[in-house]
Formats: sequence, C-alpha cells, structure tokens
Amino acid sequence: MSISLQGRRGLIMGVANDRSIAWGIARAMREAGADLAFTYQGEAFGKRVAPLAESVGSDLLLDADVTDDASLEAAFAALAARWPTIDFVVHAIAYSDKSELTGRFLNTSRANFKHSLEISAYSFIEVARRAYPLMRAGGGSLITLTYQGSNKVVPNYNVMGVAKAALESVTRYLANDLGPDGIRVNAISPGPMKTLAGAAIGGARKTFRHTELNAPLRANATLEAIGGTAVWLASDAGACTSGEVIHVDGGYHVLGMPQAENL
Repeated sequence: MSISLQGRRGLIMGVANDRSIAWGIARAMREAGADLAFTYQGEAFGKRVAPLAESVGSDLLLDADVTDDASLEAAFAALAARWPTIDFVVHAIAYSDKSELTGRFLNTSRANFKHSLEISAYSFIEVARRAYPLMRAGGGSLITLTYQGSNKVVPNYNVMGVAKAALESVTRYLANDLGPDGIRVNAISPGPMKTLAGAAIGGARKTFRHTELNAPLRANATLEAIGGTAVWLASDAGACTSGEVIHVDGGYHVLGMPQAENL
C-alpha cells in the first residue's frame, strides 16, 4: 500500500488561480509523482492556468465548458489522444450568481437554481461519463469538492447548499455505478477557504473567522491538508474508500454549537 502517485496520470478541473483548492490538490498530486492535465474555461482563465500548469511540468491544457456537450467531448477526445488511460479526475467546478449568495434563500430565481445545479452537480455526471472509458482497464478515482452547507444551513450559502446536497448524492450514485469497474468516487468537504469562489458568498470573512475560532483544532483547512487528502483518495491507500464525503475542516462539522467562550 502506497501514498505515491508515481506513474499515474490525472485531470484537474477547476483551477482559477494559485489560491484555488484545485490548485492545492494539483500541487500535492504532482509532489506525489503524478502527471497532470488541466482544463480551463475561456481565454481569460487559460492565461491564469497556463503558468501554474507549467510550474508542475504540464503542457496539457484543455478548454472545457461543462455546460456544452461539444466542448466536453472535444476536451476528453484531446485528452484521450494524448493519454489513452487516466487514473484520476478532480472535479472542482461550481457556480452560482453572486447576487444570490447573499440575503434570503427564498429569493432564489428559477434561472439561477437551474444554472447552479447544472454546473455544480450535474457536471460531475457528465465528467464521469467521459472519464469512465479511460479508466475501465484498471479502475481509478473520481474526486469532487463539497461543503457542509449541503446538510446544514449556512448564512448566504443559499442555492449552493442545495447544489452541494445534489452533488453529494451524485457522488454516492456514481460510486455504486462505477464500483464494479474499480472506480472509486468520493467528495472532499473543506471548511471555509479564502478562495475566489469563497469570496463570492456574503459574509465570507465572518464565516472564515467563526470557523477558525470554534473548530476543535481551532484552525481552518489548508490547501496542503486538502491536497494530501486528495492524494490519499487517488492512491493505493484509498483503494477501499468510495461514496464518502471526507471532511477536512478542523473538525468543525462535529459541533452542535460554538465553543463555550464564543457563546
């Protein structure tokens, strides 16, 4: 049993900049020996991702829009042309209209509800469907990212909580579907992070500070800790773990109320 990813290849989807959770995972996977490919959406993000990819020895960048079947088909066709098989995919893709990540959930619009669930949850199915043929020979690992707003109310998280609940259910159903082929499917649930996505949620700084003060470890997750968890899930050490939501949040998810000194 090994925590090494030497000789393994995988796709990282969702890097926005060097503070992205996806980037923390990519960096850890590269340090563990993996070869990496990256997706980006549109020229602007491509310019951000290119130097990061280069820094971990990757020249395989694929433009992919998860709301466009043709775009996804082209991206995975290009990936398959370069790598006939892959060992893992990291799906770190989510979206909601920033204007609806503040205030009352009651005011969620139909259009943003559909769009948020399509990008944040349904896209994992689309990605799995295309990754599956590249993994069938020897199995593999599919990893997505969630947050505890999926099962507990977090102020301003709103429709993203519903989307993450759907994503976690998708994770379980995919784990059952793909398990006979040796493909493991799991979700990592970090606590609040200072990322581009996290900053879009109303009151993000207060949420980050509250978690830091009250988590059993009195600390928020780090990119290194999240990256290490992803390496474990993609390695031989994670061979019997599937359908799980792995919390990397300093233990905050176990609490029923804040610490006594913060009540």
